[in-house]
Amino acid sequence: MGADLSVLNWLNSHHADLVRDLAALVAIPSISTDGEHQKEVAQTAELTCEQMRKAGLQNVAVLRSGGSNPYSYGEWLGAPGKPTVFLYAHHDVQPINFQEKWLSDPWRLTLRDGRLYGRGAADDKGAITAQLAAIAAWLKTKGELPVNVKMVVEGEEEIGSQNLLGFFREHKERLQSDVIVVCDTENIETGWPSITYSLRGIVAVLVEVESARLPVHSGMAGGALADAALALNVLLARLYWGNGPLPIPHFYDKVRPLTQRERDAIASLPQDETKLREDFGLLPGVRFALEGHTSVYEQTWRKPAVTIIAQEASSIKSASNQVLPSARAIVSCRIVPDQEPKEVYEQLKTVLTADPPWGVRVTVQEHGPPVKWWMTDPTGPAFEAAVESMRQGFGRDPVSIGSGGTIGFVGPLAELFGGAPALLLGIEDPQSNAHAPNESLHEGDWQNLMRSLTHLFANLGQLANKVK
Repeated sequence: MGADLSVLNWLNSHHADLVRDLAALVAIPSISTDGEHQKEVAQTAELTCEQMRKAGLQNVAVLRSGGSNPYSYGEWLGAPGKPTVFLYAHHDVQPINFQEKWLSDPWRLTLRDGRLYGRGAADDKGAITAQLAAIAAWLKTKGELPVNVKMVVEGEEEIGSQNLLGFFREHKERLQSDVIVVCDTENIETGWPSITYSLRGIVAVLVEVESARLPVHSGMAGGALADAALALNVLLARLYWGNGPLPIPHFYDKVRPLTQRERDAIASLPQDETKLREDFGLLPGVRFALEGHTSVYEQTWRKPAVTIIAQEASSIKSASNQVLPSARAIVSCRIVPDQEPKEVYEQLKTVLTADPPWGVRVTVQEHGPPVKWWMTDPTGPAFEAAVESMRQGFGRDPVSIGSGGTIGFVGPLAELFGGAPALLLGIEDPQSNAHAPNESLHEGDWQNLMRSLTHLFANLGQLANKVK
């Protein structure tokens, strides 16, 4: 069935207004990672509420849970007997790294070659606008939605959503819904819609090495004293996997193997190495670090990974000829079904602390709360409705994919809602550069997502009490 022509026409005729709405959100540097932009995070929450009201949502409010960053909430509950759809997005963003590589102002939404550039355009302010556009398209043309809607826009996703589960439990009755819709994942390619059915989890550790109380002149002690920075890198090098499995004892004992159906599905996806190298920005001569003949998709969706995301001992700008007494790094590990976060932490700790070079002191501790992986069976009425809706919105059959990223609340929220299906619809694509310079959103796919959401409301509305 899907949405009728008048609803879709509203999206087309108001596209310029929707771009301006997104531009207003992007213009606010709502960075949550450094603790220095709380004013801007609060400002974005207020603007999101303003845009919710404009779209036609009711009972709009800024909510907090304990010491959390602000959540924006709105609802429309005028469809008795119809399913209730929970919409999620987030209004906080990553900082501007590698400023010199940005080709335009990151806080000014800029259209270039069919893409909308700006920090947060794809991750995840574009989703806020897309969800509100689908709501407004119905309410402004029909005066009603075919489903009930509850929408939460979070303000601390980029720092691990540490208060989100508490917020959900605190407001359980208010938020209770039949189906969850999240637009914070990727499409396999531009123009090819995707529904994500698995997410990796994350375990991060802080590794610190100490060899002395003070730095010492390298002319006096170089070669005699243990170099903490070098010792740290010796320990980190134990994680080097070449093109085989990660050399961490028992790391793969619980990794769930792919089914034949999943293998066949991955094999049917485009495997253009030249394009993948370009998408990743790989330098000439640098090989992929894949395990054997594993594809990039299998490696990033269903294999665990270890990444050194930060390392420091001294700054290059203020470097001096000294033997450094301490060094530290953050090791981030993506985990997959059926790995247990606590076991992964202990496995990492064992590898990194055993027999340290020169007997240096090594400490390993958790860096932020671990997040469990999530996986669901992408079948049933809600998924069928999503597949049909994306087919209608994009003009092409969607594909079910995994994701190498982490969205920690999906599994716990689905359980809190009594096993509600979670539909993760793609908004990014391989060129989006989320978290990186020149983050962007493909304008055509963004419009297709809006159309898909308007169809989804109609198709879910036909399910009555058969959502699951």
